Formats: sequence, structure tokens, C-alpha cells
Amino acid sequence: MKIYYDYQTKKAIRNFPFTSRATPKDFLYAIVEIKKAAAIAHRTVHELKGTRAQAIIRACDEILAGQFDDQFVLPAFQGGAGTSNHMNVNEVIATRATELAAQGHKKIVIHPNDHVNRSHSTNDVMPSALRIAAIRRTHSLLATVKELVKVFHKKAEQFRSIQKLGRTHMQDAAPITVGSEFKAYGDVIKRGGRRVEAALQPLFELNLGGSAVGNSINASPKYIRALYPQLKKITELPIKPADNFMPLTSSSSDFVAFSQSLTALCTDLTKIAHDLRFLSSGPKGGIGEIHLPELQPGSSIMPGKVNPIMPEALTQLYCLVSGNNLTIELAAQSAQLEMAVFLPIITDRLLESIQMMDEMLRQFAMACVAGIIADKKRCRELLERSTAFGVGLSPRLGYEAVASAVKEAVRSGKTLRRVIIERRLLTNKQFNALVKSAMK
Repeated sequence: MKIYYDYQTKKAIRNFPFTSRATPKDFLYAIVEIKKAAAIAHRTVHELKGTRAQAIIRACDEILAGQFDDQFVLPAFQGGAGTSNHMNVNEVIATRATELAAQGHKKIVIHPNDHVNRSHSTNDVMPSALRIAAIRRTHSLLATVKELVKVFHKKAEQFRSIQKLGRTHMQDAAPITVGSEFKAYGDVIKRGGRRVEAALQPLFELNLGGSAVGNSINASPKYIRALYPQLKKITELPIKPADNFMPLTSSSSDFVAFSQSLTALCTDLTKIAHDLRFLSSGPKGGIGEIHLPELQPGSSIMPGKVNPIMPEALTQLYCLVSGNNLTIELAAQSAQLEMAVFLPIITDRLLESIQMMDEMLRQFAMACVAGIIADKKRCRELLERSTAFGVGLSPRLGYEAVASAVKEAVRSGKTLRRVIIERRLLTNKQFNALVKSAMK
């Protein structure tokens, strides 16, 4: 295999010989897209000769086509703000561009720093590449969130007439329907998706052109003006330059806020997962109001046991995303003066969170929620045995009278309906009418 990277990458290989976490390919491709846009912009404003610019553009196109994936050899975990990965990309582009330029009549050398990295710094390229990669992954995630909402709403319609016991503090509370419960799940997730979408908007602003400290040293205004239209065209994203490059160079708080929106969504998803585990508990010794799809045997020792593996996986997703969020917070608060230095770990953990959420939510929707069955008979049984009807009776009978009846029902083991009728507070017909009115 021919090696296209050079000495800076080789030094980084020795310094960071880690194999556990590879640098995400889509993040590296975003860097390449930036380099391509910069070469076009430099050519447009006559800051880079056409032959060199064209060779860089062609090299970038080949890399984006997947022809040089084996040349990006560094781990995600590394020191600095990502200079090692940045130079890995610069060197591969420069070496291949030099080869392409040599196909002409005279030898032209493309230098990784002087030409590929012209007007650039790790400090504006790498956070800009992360923003581009995060936006793309999030577009896929948001589509998955919408599909999950649809599945819950479809189940809500399917279960809309099934009455059940509503619970607060894990105790009997008030009658509801299974449909209303599942509709609420879908709407909670929809709200979470909207928060993620809102937190994504600041990522469309880049500090590209700010160079090392955000004051655009070595980057001309005409180059910056020419750069963004090209990058928008290449990425097909409505990105734009920030009003001030320095805040985006010295702070990673946009990534923190976005990560927190992911964590908030996972918080709601975990609550829903816990609910599904509770409501499906059994099959004989639990609640059993719903039945989850039986996906695989749940035990190596207990025959016939089936576990709620999808809700359990969804709960573990929260553990991963919230842990990544804490890592991102700690890395962001460690920025000093004009530079947010700990970008490599922010990049790794943020992109991991987005991807794992996208994959897990898609699987959860199809393999779990879509196959849930509501046990109408069990729902009615638990509702009738509960004290939940009391809340609908108190406007007619008064709080104290109903409270006394509830206590007798609990003490005697009778249903609340029976106690109310035996006390001649209501007839069965009147009882049913009040309950029906309360359910509206």
C-alpha cells in the first residue's frame, strides 16, 4: 500500500498509538469538503494558481469518493485541538494533488501547509467540520424521531377506547385510556425532537475564516467572501459565517447546548422505557397491561423467560448519551483564552451520541413499539379492582364520603363500585354515568 500521509501524521501515529476509537469518516470528509471549497475560493480570488487549485480539487473529489479511506489512520482520541487529524487530511490531499499535477508538462509541488492549508488553522477548520458532520447526522436522527412519534401515535389510535388505571406515585390515581397514554408518549418525544432541532440551529454558523484565534489572520476578506458560497454548494447545507469568529473559536458552548438537548430527549425516552417495562411486567406476577414483542430468550437458566430487551437497551442509551454529555461539558469548560482546545473528544462523543440515538430509536420503533399489544381484559380487571373511580365520584358525593368508601374498599377487598352501591350512595347506572363523564 502506498502511503500518502507524511511526517506529521507519522509522528502522531507514534504519539497516539490507540486503536479503540477511530476518527469518524464523515467528520474527515467534512474537512476534505472544506479544503475543496477553500481551493475553489482561492482560485477565484487569485490567491492560488489554477493548476494547484485544480489538483487539490481533484484530490478532494477522489477522497470523498472513498478512494483513500485507508490513509486516515489516526484515532479520535489525541492531544491538541485536532491538529494531528487535520494534518493527516492536509498531507493526503497534498500528496495526491502533487501526483495529479505531475500528469501535466512540468512538476508542480502542492504543499500541505502552504497550499492545502492556505488561510486555514486547525482552530477554525476542525470545529467547522464538526458542525457540518453533526448537522448531517442530526438530520437523520430527526427523521427517525418523527418516525418513532408516528408509531406511538398509530398505537394511540389503535388503543384509544381501551380503559385502564392511571397511576401517580406508583399508586392508583384516575381512569385513563391506553390510547391517551401512548399519545402522550408520542407528544413527549415530539417536543424533545423540537428541542434538538432548535439547539441545532447555532451549528449552522461557522468560524471558518477566523484562522488561529478568530481574527482572520492570514485569511483575506475576499477569500472569506468567496469561501462560503462554495462550501454551501458542496455541502448542500445552509451554513453561514458567524458575525464574530472569535466566540466560536474560543468557546464550545454550542456543542454543549446541543448535547444537552440530546440528553433531555434521552431522559424522556428512558422514562417511557421504564413505563413499558413496568406495564408489561409479568407474565403472571406483574402488571401485564401490555405485551411487548417476544424477541429472544431472556435467560440461560430460566426456561421460557422473555425480557424487555428493547426498553432495556433504550435505558442504556441514556447512560451513554448523558455520560458523553458530561464529557463534552468538561472538555468545553477547559477552554482557555482564545481557543477551545479539547475538540477531539467533543467531536468523538457528540457524533457517537447522535449516531447511537439514531440507530437505537429506529430499532426501538420497529422492533418494539410497533408490535405492542394492549391486554384489554387485564386493563379492565385492574381498573375495576382499583380505587381510581373515586376521583370521578367526588364532585357528586363529596371528598370525605368518597375517601371513606375508598378506605373501606382497600380494607375489605371489595371494589369501590360495590362499596358505593352497598352504601346506597349511587346506583350502578349512576356510577357508570359518572365514570363515563370523568373519562371524557
